[in-house]
Amino acid sequence: MANLLGIDLGTSSVKVLVADENGKILSRGSADYPLLTPKPGRVEQDPHDWWQAAVMAVRQAMTGHPSLDGIGISGQMHGAVLLDHADHILNPAVIWPDQRSSPQVKEITDLIGRERLIEITGSPAATGFQAATLLWFQQNQRDVWRKTRRVLLPKDYLRWRMTGEFATDPSDAAGTLLLDGRNRTWSLHLLEQLRIESRFMPPIHLSLGEAGQLHPEAAAEMGLSSGTPVVVGAADTACSLLGAGMTASSDLLLTISTGGQLITPAKSFVFDRHGQLHTFCSALEPDSQQAGWYLMGATLSAGQSLRWLRDSIFNMLTAEAYPQMIAWAEQARIGADGLIFTPYLLGERSPLMDSQARGTFVGLTIRHGRAELVRAVLEGVVYSLYEMYLLLVENGLRPERVLLAGGGARSRFWMQLVADIFGLPVEKVAVEEQSAYGAALLAGAGIGLFDVVQGAQDWAKVDVQADPNLKAHAQYQELQTVFRAVYQNTRHLFGLN
Repeated sequence: MANLLGIDLGTSSVKVLVADENGKILSRGSADYPLLTPKPGRVEQDPHDWWQAAVMAVRQAMTGHPSLDGIGISGQMHGAVLLDHADHILNPAVIWPDQRSSPQVKEITDLIGRERLIEITGSPAATGFQAATLLWFQQNQRDVWRKTRRVLLPKDYLRWRMTGEFATDPSDAAGTLLLDGRNRTWSLHLLEQLRIESRFMPPIHLSLGEAGQLHPEAAAEMGLSSGTPVVVGAADTACSLLGAGMTASSDLLLTISTGGQLITPAKSFVFDRHGQLHTFCSALEPDSQQAGWYLMGATLSAGQSLRWLRDSIFNMLTAEAYPQMIAWAEQARIGADGLIFTPYLLGERSPLMDSQARGTFVGLTIRHGRAELVRAVLEGVVYSLYEMYLLLVENGLRPERVLLAGGGARSRFWMQLVADIFGLPVEKVAVEEQSAYGAALLAGAGIGLFDVVQGAQDWAKVDVQADPNLKAHAQYQELQTVFRAVYQNTRHLFGLN
């Protein structure tokens, strides 16, 4: 029986699992690393921290599993790692929540044209996307840009450390805002307009293609055998779709992690012309049987909002913090007794596309306590995700079921909130580390153990289900209107038009 290693380089930690060729998880490992915030609105990470965490997590997962047949990699999207001519890191990696490139977002949109940009890439410009970050470096750190010779996405940096080979795949490249999404190649037009040399960008290969083999130095650090095949891998959301078995489905995958994503597959390059949703390439090649793209809405502060409440307000740093907070929320009434929270702690993507949006508590009174604060945060995150669902409905898509993944799926209470606010049945995916699971699946398909689509369907597992309470859904429909009005009536307070 073959053993497969899946590595997911997330925003706050790297998660690793070992699965056999039938999708049975044999072991797990994880390790954290910090977010660096050198100035307000700036979010960075040290790629060396990624590597050290990956080494630690792989060694943890491989305890008792001496043999390994293939490795797959998944990772956070959009970030930028800049290397010089000797492949040394020039600057901490600027990652997806970073807001410094707001002026460059406007410049890109004006230069290319909003509609034309969406037609090429499937997405509007947004802060944190690699294209805007690279333009920021051109204009604000010219000494760094002058020395730049390679630009990598986070997972591709990690794989380079493992194999010595530079590559990326269509799903991760789509998140740079530099890819021709329809043709799944770098857009020479966009690169030329933004003065980015095409030779800086890694070659694009299939997600299940072999990127190289684990070289001896990396193998020694990780406690693995050199020569182990390493596949190209895919972006975390694309791997999550595979891990959930969603290859050509009308189901909806909802991930509540540090950020939150709402994802549905598509068999053609369809996009939201208003730019409120993103269209990205999936880990699959497009054909009549499988979805080569997916539509996605993203909220920046999903689990991050609850973590902020835990750390910055309650100062609860024990392992029991989250269960205790959920228990408090269960004591509050639907709607948190009139308290509304907007989870825009890092600005917001879908559907607002507004880096200057700010989080708010509205309706706060002296009778509100910790129970209402927690429930308002939980509800606010789901309200923001439901706004994206309404956009899918407007575009003619009507999913009949929600698959819930990420850390938020651990909470049965949060799961029921999703069911009640969406008015749809919700099933929890059985494997929490969906992206690492999808990466391991790509490894198996990449070394020829099975067909990737059939493997995804065979591996997919769901756990518990929550059915919507229709009375609660009706109440939440009214509260959704209030939630939407909060942003519309406060945006001018933050210097917006």
